[in-house]
Amino acid sequence: MLVEKSIKDLEQAILNYNIESAKYSAKKILDEGIDTAAAIKAATKAIREIGEKFHKGILFLPHLVMAGDAMMAASKILEEGISKEKRERLNKGNIVIGTVQGDIHNIGKNIVATMLKSEGFVVYDLGEDVPIERFIEKAKEIDADIIAASSLMTMTMPVLKELIEELERKDLGNKFKVMIGGGSITQEWANEIGADGYGRDGPEAAEVAKRILGA
Repeated sequence: MLVEKSIKDLEQAILNYNIESAKYSAKKILDEGIDTAAAIKAATKAIREIGEKFHKGILFLPHLVMAGDAMMAASKILEEGISKEKRERLNKGNIVIGTVQGDIHNIGKNIVATMLKSEGFVVYDLGEDVPIERFIEKAKEIDADIIAASSLMTMTMPVLKELIEELERKDLGNKFKVMIGGGSITQEWANEIGADGYGRDGPEAAEVAKRILGA
């Protein structure tokens, strides 16, 4: 089928670290009216495969970065297919997302942000190396439903715990749900620190967000 071929082409472009091909495939997907969420899921599958090979030592950091660049180039185009009107009509909630202070990794966080947008959430991306206070300030400013915080490095994992503790200190623990993720994070860690949800990747994070908010 045409739909399957277009999505497969996008997946292959990311696996081949080909930015121009990824952008071309993303534009073609929009032109053909293919579901944006399905395309992002396929792209995430490709990134996951790259990530698994990286962790096994088959691929190295430059491969991960190049694949991430291809993914993000495609994602920016795919997001154009999610109109402002559609986002407002399908708005399932407001989410503040960012990588915690001390960590500058953004590939996984960017993928999660894109997937959340495709599923109807309004996402405010704070970027990387984000202080705890910045998460909280933005959440209060836009009346967020969820704070989504990412940590790739083991050394930044404690910041996630500190974020939850700070929300409790400010009596905001019941106001904002906290969802966490990243290469160093597990469901066990999420349970231990009292996070409301954990997502291993973009599609899973979107499902967790929907479950948390009953959306």
